[in-house]
Amino acid sequence: MLALRILGTLALLIVLSMLIFLLLYLAPGDLVKNLLGIRNTSPEMIAQVRAQYGLDLPLHEQYLAWLGGVVSGDFGTSIRNQTPVGALLLDRLGVTLLLSGLAFALAVVVAVPLGAASAFRQGGALDRGISGFSILGLSAPSFAVGLLLLYVFAVALRWFPIYGVGDGLADTLWHLMLPAATIAIGLGAILVKLTRTATLRELTSDYVTFARARGLTRAQVVRLVLRNAAIPVVTGAGLVLTFMVGSTVLVETVFALPGVGMLLQESVLFKDVPVVQALTLAIAAVIAVIALAVDLLYLLLDPRVRHRELAS
Repeated sequence: MLALRILGTLALLIVLSMLIFLLLYLAPGDLVKNLLGIRNTSPEMIAQVRAQYGLDLPLHEQYLAWLGGVVSGDFGTSIRNQTPVGALLLDRLGVTLLLSGLAFALAVVVAVPLGAASAFRQGGALDRGISGFSILGLSAPSFAVGLLLLYVFAVALRWFPIYGVGDGLADTLWHLMLPAATIAIGLGAILVKLTRTATLRELTSDYVTFARARGLTRAQVVRLVLRNAAIPVVTGAGLVLTFMVGSTVLVETVFALPGVGMLLQESVLFKDVPVVQALTLAIAAVIAVIALAVDLLYLLLDPRVRHRELAS
C-alpha cells in the first residue's frame, strides 16, 4: 500500500507538470517581446532568441527537455534576471520558510487549546465566542487581514515595522511577527474547528461514559479525551499546511517581503516562464508530499487504520 501511495503521488506530479507547462505557454503575452522590450527587432533577432530558449522546438520536445532538466536539478535560467532559477529559489526560500514556520507555530499554540476549551464548554459563552472568532478568521481574506494589522499595529501604534525582514535572527522574527499573525489567523481558525470537532466526538464516545462510571477524575478523563482527539488534529494540522501556500503569496506581497511569494508574483507579471514553472511545480510537490506524509502519519498514529490496511 505504501508503494501504491508513492506511485500515485509521482503520477500526480507528472500530470501537474504537464498542466503547468502547457498553461504557461498558452497564457496571453509574447515571451520574446518581453525579452527584447521596445527596441527595434529583426526577424533574425527574434529567431535567435527563440532558438536560445528552445521556443523553436515542438511543444512536446520543449516539455521533455524541461522535465529532464527538472529531474536533474536544473530548472533553467531566469529570463528576467539571467541567473539560474535554482539560485533564485534558494535566495528567497529562507524568508518564506521562516515565515511559514512562525505562522504555523503561532496557530498551533493558540488554536489547539482554544478548540479543546470550546468543546469542553459546549454551548456556553466561551464556546460561542471562540466559534464566532473562528468563523470570522475563516471568512476574512488574508490580504485584508494583513492590511488591517499593518495599519493598526505598524502605522497607527508603531509597535511593529512596516516592511522588510530586518538584520539578525531576533530582528527578523520581529519583522515577520505581523505577517505570521496574518497567516496564523486563518490557519488557526481551521485548527480551532478541527480540534473542537475531534474533541466533541471523543466526549460522546462510550469509553468516556465508562471512564466516568469507573470513578476516574475529571483530569484523567480530560487527558484520555485529548490523547485520542490528538490523532485527527495532528493529521488535520498537516493538511491545513497547504492553506499557507496561497496565503503566503498574498501576505508577502502586502508586507513587501523578499520571499518565494513575492518572487512568484514578479515572475508572473513579467512572464518569466522558467521561474513560474519551477515555483509552481515546487509548490505542487510540497502539497503532494505533505498529503502523502499526513496519510502515512495517520497510519502510524491510529492502529485501527493500520490493521485495516494490513488486512486488505
